[in-house]
Amino acid sequence: MNMMTGLGNVPAPTHAANEFLAYETECRSALNPLLDGLLDMAEAAGWSRRTAASTLMFLAAQHVSASSGTSASRGL
Repeated sequence: MNMMTGLGNVPAPTHAANEFLAYETECRSALNPLLDGLLDMAEAAGWSRRTAASTLMFLAAQHVSASSGTSASRGL
C-alpha cells in the first residue's frame, strides 16, 4: 500500500550532478513541497512537526550511511 499517494512526483533534474550548486538548489526546490506535505501529514496524525522533522533528518542520515557502507563494501 502506498501511504504517500497525493504527495506528488519528484521532477527530474535539469542540471548535471557536476554543477553542484545548481543541482543541489534544484533538488531542494523539488523536494521542499513534498517535505512540507509529509510534515503536514505527520502533524495531522498527531506527531509534533519538530519531532517528525528531526526523525526525517535521522532517517535520511541512516540511509546515506547505509548506502555509503554498501558502496564501500562493493569497492565503489
